[in-house]
Amino acid sequence: MIRSDLDIVIARTMARDVAKTLGFGAIDQARIATAVSELARNIFLYAGTGNVSVREIEKGTRKGIEIVCEDQGPGIPNIDLVMQDGYSTSRGMGMGLPGAKRLMDEFLIRSQENVGTTITCRKWRN
Repeated sequence: MIRSDLDIVIARTMARDVAKTLGFGAIDQARIATAVSELARNIFLYAGTGNVSVREIEKGTRKGIEIVCEDQGPGIPNIDLVMQDGYSTSRGMGMGLPGAKRLMDEFLIRSQENVGTTITCRKWRN
């Protein structure tokens, strides 16, 4: 459950630990942890609370990690807009969602205004 800055750190550490256990190298562990940190921070900033789950996935002979970030916040009215580099509603650098997408292999956003947002991202082990 994401409710504070400390929860963001916990989610980041959990994702890195799972990635390490699954055999990801140090660089991919850092990429995964950074993406989770960005996504968890968005939950905290825009929805107040939400959940981050991390699990192992398999597709044929490929193994990887899946991160699902869910909230019941205000939703994202224009996903295309928030996925543009430099766009920010919090006066940040605007690298959060586009940056997280670049760090992962797969990235899917589902959002509905006044219902919430779910972001599912995956990284496959080489």
